[in-house]
Amino acid sequence: MTAPLSGAIALPDGTLVRGRGRREPFPDGPLPEFGLYLGLPGRRTAWRPEWPAAWIDWPDFRTPRDADAAAAQIVEAHRRARSGERVEVACHGGTGRTGTVIACMAVLAGCPAEEAVAWTRGHYRRRAVETPGQRRWIRWFAEHR
Repeated sequence: MTAPLSGAIALPDGTLVRGRGRREPFPDGPLPEFGLYLGLPGRRTAWRPEWPAAWIDWPDFRTPRDADAAAAQIVEAHRRARSGERVEVACHGGTGRTGTVIACMAVLAGCPAEEAVAWTRGHYRRRAVETPGQRRWIRWFAEHR
């Protein structure tokens, strides 16, 4: 097994994933093997990771512009992490959008959708998932993935 990412959390099924804010200093330790990044298309060009990555067009404090495409990317990122890849999820601040994705991954890992926000706040960040729309989107994800 490869060394885990600094700051990675274990999802309910034991899968490790790191959430972070891209504005924060980059953590010490091994680099991700895959990144799922959340933001606006124009911000993609300002920073490009050295590792394979996917971007979801996701405005701050909102939900993804293309829900089906976003759900597919989240499922794929969880699959990669479950297979042992070092996966990180990040948006600019690391709380709302990143917390929403981690809650969706918690659902994939067996957490009931109605408990996913509380689980994420207890294991990732206490203010994760910032808006009612993001909470609704987690429920949508659980029903439509």
